[in-house]
Amino acid sequence: MSTTRKTITVTDQQDHWIKSQIEAGHYTNDSEYIRDLIRRDQASQANIDAIRAALIEGEESGVAEPFDVEKFKRELASRHADKIR
Repeated sequence: MSTTRKTITVTDQQDHWIKSQIEAGHYTNDSEYIRDLIRRDQASQANIDAIRAALIEGEESGVAEPFDVEKFKRELASRHADKIR
């Protein structure tokens, strides 16, 4: 995988934070820390995209039907009655 060199500017407080993470042994250098943040952000965005897609799919699936919780419990109990004993 090819790499691209970037120059970033952080506040003194952010720099101290990054250095503390390195000193604690979580990362070996600044670049590793920044790359980890980017990977986490990418994963978070992928999760948000998946949730959005599921919500859209749900909205497009039509009007929800009433759900009878007690009926569901009875059906579940009758299907699994032999496993309870």
